[in-house]
Amino acid sequence: MEIKITTQQILKVLAILAWIIFVGLCIDAGGIISNAFYTLVFNPEWAHLFWLQIDLSSLYQYDAGYFLVETLLMSIPAVMKALMFYLIIKILSNKKLDMSQPFVQEMGRFVFNLSYLSLGIGGFSKWCVGNTEWLVKQGVTMPDAAQLNVDGADVWLFMSVVLFVVAQIFKRGIEIQSEHELTV
Repeated sequence: MEIKITTQQILKVLAILAWIIFVGLCIDAGGIISNAFYTLVFNPEWAHLFWLQIDLSSLYQYDAGYFLVETLLMSIPAVMKALMFYLIIKILSNKKLDMSQPFVQEMGRFVFNLSYLSLGIGGFSKWCVGNTEWLVKQGVTMPDAAQLNVDGADVWLFMSVVLFVVAQIFKRGIEIQSEHELTV
């Protein structure tokens, strides 16, 4: 007895997986933002046990402004990752999307938006890593990029280029499909 897994079933599983990842990314972004706010406004002692037990107390003691900049540079990629999965959920749950004709404006915009978000995540991650390295040179004890969850900027930048190429292919496919519809 052979069980055949259809594309529809795979898309449903991917939609569920996207929801799980989206919720996790929202929690991560919200944790960074709320911990930064609480540390800056109410209790500077929280810098010692920042989000996910990251110790940013040395940074806060060095300068609260630099603490704000670093946490902002950590939160921007986190929010952009959550936004990326929101777009994925949105496209997977769109009932109007016809998979038999994928070359439509909405799908083209979707791939372009993913490429722009990937570029932004890579850029802000690289900026955060550079800022962290600069702070270390100033004598501030800092966690590494992996602990700050901003490592892999080069992978995000590479992915943005790949997605941009795919977006251009979709753009051309949309042009061909609309030309074909006009001639029929």
